[in-house]
Amino acid sequence: MKSISKILSLLLVTGLIVFLTGCSDDDPVKEDIPELITKATLTFTPATGSAVVVTATDPDGEGVQSIKVDGPITLVKGMKYTLTIQLLNELAKPTDAEYNVTDEVEEEGVEHQFYFSWTEGAFSSPSGNGNIDNRADAINYKDTDKNNLPIGLTTEWVATSSTITAGNFRTVLKHQPELKSATSTFNDGETDLDITFTLNVN
Repeated sequence: MKSISKILSLLLVTGLIVFLTGCSDDDPVKEDIPELITKATLTFTPATGSAVVVTATDPDGEGVQSIKVDGPITLVKGMKYTLTIQLLNELAKPTDAEYNVTDEVEEEGVEHQFYFSWTEGAFSSPSGNGNIDNRADAINYKDTDKNNLPIGLTTEWVATSSTITAGNFRTVLKHQPELKSATSTFNDGETDLDITFTLNVN
């Protein structure tokens, strides 16, 4: 009987050790926290001439202040532009890794994608009104993640040859961990950034 008790005790102790090992705090935990962005800068660089730069700022991040945009975006008829987007978290120190959100979005491209919408006909390329309402609508993405899916930190645009007054241009950054795919849409994931500017073409 004593030997049986010892065996049972040994099994109980062994089982407890295995259980505690399986519940170790060292197990990796994936962080899917949306990015904190306090400033977004959109730079439209033309084939010739001066760049058009607009910003959106939210100084307190997730605080009570609303995001503020300057502008408008004023483009030249028929001109081709390269749009680059810079994202900062100015609540962090410039030396902190979380300060330059652009780098983080690029490094975690498999989890991020920009979507765009604009006043119908404001651009000859891409045509239409953007891919927020329809994922399949064309956007001239110039950057991709490691799965060859678009990110949107860099895009190309050709302004219409018609006059556009007080139109709009909207860009939304979606955070889509384990959701981003060739068919994922604006409705998937969390929103990291959602800004709308007045758009003129003349």
